Amino acid sequence: MIDLSKLTTELRNPDTMNLDQMTPMEIAGIMNQEDGNVVAAIKEVIPSVAIAIEWATESLKSGGRIIYIGAGTSGRLGVLDAVECPPTFGVSKDLVVGLIAGGEKAFVEAVEGAEDSKTLCEEELKEIGLQKEDIVIGLAASGRTPYVIYGLKYADSIGCKTVAIACNRGSDIGREAKLAIEPVTGPEVLTGSTRLKAGTAQKMILNMISTGSMIGVGKVYENLMVDVKQSNEKLVVRSQNIVMTATDCSRERAKQELEKADGHVKTAILMILSGCDAATAREKIEIAGGNIRKALK
Repeated sequence: MIDLSKLTTELRNPDTMNLDQMTPMEIAGIMNQEDGNVVAAIKEVIPSVAIAIEWATESLKSGGRIIYIGAGTSGRLGVLDAVECPPTFGVSKDLVVGLIAGGEKAFVEAVEGAEDSKTLCEEELKEIGLQKEDIVIGLAASGRTPYVIYGLKYADSIGCKTVAIACNRGSDIGREAKLAIEPVTGPEVLTGSTRLKAGTAQKMILNMISTGSMIGVGKVYENLMVDVKQSNEKLVVRSQNIVMTATDCSRERAKQELEKADGHVKTAILMILSGCDAATAREKIEIAGGNIRKALK
């Protein structure tokens, strides 16, 4: 039998022993109080998160991918972060990949036994053509999920950089990876429900890694999303706003330059700031590795 008694994520929270008798105000208050511990826990592991950002940036620059692997809530968080990258940063859906034990179906419905498989993750990594340039980031609140452990083992055998994100110190997945990120968020308000504080911690760290690495490969100018895709009406207006903010131009000018740039925000910005045409702007951006600041120099 698996011994969960030593995992802090499985312990009972002494401040919520009467959770079932609390008023809605008290429930909201204690959950908010406990969520404050998440920020403090992550602060303790920021140096490790910074290394993960650096490694992920190196992978992207070398033609590799960011690949998240996880089960249950952890797996869903990886998939969520992955699918948000294309609309936010204008990247291919294949650049940041989220693998969840049990496949896409598991995102909305539990797939029994998938997280305990010692072979499934390796098979899925082989299917997507894992290469040594990729970085594989394993997610498991408990830190002991076999799907993740054996996925990390396979990734290591390929020569990939590997990262483990768990919410228990000295975790099994942490020992398996080249880098362990282990914010200790403590016992959950609802005992063992790691979709709460542990899930929040994992989501916050994934935000840092994906955003930080995209900044590293030139997807951001100042603090603007300059590779955002105009996939809906809101993003069309946002693209215009970004061009206006970056160049201090009128909305009409922003619309005109975006049209000339085939809707590419980064190109439109450089056209205005450098006074060049779309073709020249694209060439400068390519030479600068996608970085507007470098292109401007």
